[in-house]
Amino acid sequence: MQGDSGFCEGLCVELSSDAAAIRCALEQVMASGPVLRLAPDLSARLQLVLAEVLNNVVEHAYVLNAGRIRVSVTVQPAGIECCVCDSGCPMPDGRPPTGALPDWSEGEPPEGGFGWFLIRQLTSGLHYRRQGMCNELRFRIDLN
Repeated sequence: MQGDSGFCEGLCVELSSDAAAIRCALEQVMASGPVLRLAPDLSARLQLVLAEVLNNVVEHAYVLNAGRIRVSVTVQPAGIECCVCDSGCPMPDGRPPTGALPDWSEGEPPEGGFGWFLIRQLTSGLHYRRQGMCNELRFRIDLN
């Protein structure tokens, strides 16, 4: 694929909304040619962010039913562009969570609540929209 900003390569993976499918999809993305050519720290960031996003889709968007998820990943000179689409429930208030860290005031580490913090820390250009019955989350993982 050739874009305005120079050379880029992409892939698209479709999966069902369950934990086993997430594992297989992540393995497929990480084993793809464009991702294999990335620096190890960049591919690790991609894997962590995609795992968090996909698990959120399964746990929250498809809480009432099962469905399909489409993930597209495009490696460009400036970074990795990602898009995750599903037809599950929309995000509350029509936007992703703020990514605030959970409250540790009780002394015990909280059970969860770090996903959106990590997603927001490791990405840029995070954008969510609901079109008809489809959720679309776009983000970029910058090279620098």
